[in-house]
Order: sequence, then structure tokens, then C-alpha cells
Amino acid sequence: MVIIEYNNEWPAWFISIKNELCKYIKTYTSIEHVGSTAILGMCAKPVIDIDIVIDTVHDFQKIKEELELAGYFHNGDQGIAGREAFNKNNRDDKILDAIRHNLYVCAKDSEELKRHILFRDYLNRHHDAMTEYYKIKQEIIGKHGNEDRKKYVSVKEEEYTWYFKKIISLAKASIDSADKPSL
Repeated sequence: MVIIEYNNEWPAWFISIKNELCKYIKTYTSIEHVGSTAILGMCAKPVIDIDIVIDTVHDFQKIKEELELAGYFHNGDQGIAGREAFNKNNRDDKILDAIRHNLYVCAKDSEELKRHILFRDYLNRHHDAMTEYYKIKQEIIGKHGNEDRKKYVSVKEEEYTWYFKKIISLAKASIDSADKPSL
């Protein structure tokens, strides 16, 4: 199955991974739980998405070396500027090897990081937007099945780009309106 119902364990899984990573890495500003597993009540692929935030791109080589000590290898940006992907080598780490996760490194000024945070935070604050995204995921599964991860991802990226753009726009607008002084 590609998508499963929300699992109350996902936040705890993230904390476990984060705590384990902190044993190896020191060159970071924050470690963020992003993606659908970070949205309360959202159905998702049971894979924890994590963004390690670094101060600047100049810190990348150092965090890369630290992650190598934790058993990760750099897998490039995978076509997404501002987000460097890391994959795990098996090193018998009972937490990092046991919990499925995607690990990315982003500088704090990265547009991709901003998009991840805006999307996550907006859906967690706006139940109607979360429900709309939930329905989109169910619609994709209804049309294409729940067995082909690549098909699910490609349909979501190709046919529902409008939704992601809409949420980012709404999120930015809500931040802008919060910054304006009330009269």
C-alpha cells in the first residue's frame, strides 16, 4: 500500500530519528518534520520526511561529513534546487535503519524549505485545507489504485500542482496579513 491512514506514532517516530541524528550532527539550525506525516490526521505514505536546516550553503560540506558518520550518503538534489537528499547505508542503527524516512538538508533561506514549512503549518492550522488535500489523495488512489508509489507521486505532481500553489499562496497571504498592524 502506498497511502495509509494517519498513524499517531508518526510524531514519535520523528522525535526518535531526530534524537538519534543529534548524536552525530552538530552543524544544523533545526531539524524539521515535514511532509504529510507531519500533518495531524493526514493519510500518507508511512515514511517520515525530515529537513535538516543549516545556516548557509557554506555549512553543507560539514553536515555532509557528519551525516556520513551516521551512515548516510549524499544523493544529490534530485532535481530540486535548495534541497540535498541523503540515503541511508545499513549500519545496524536500530532507530535510523528501522524507521523509514527521507532525509534532506536545506539552508535556512532555501525556497524548498520555506515551501515545506508553509505547507505543513498552513494545513495544520486550517482543517478545511487539510481535508481538501486528504480528498485529493483519496481521489488519486480511487482512480489509480494504492499499489504503485511512482504512479501516485507522478499524478499528484502533474495533476494537482494547482493545489500546492494555492496553499503556498494562502499561507504567504496569511503571514502577510498577520504582519500588518490592526487599526
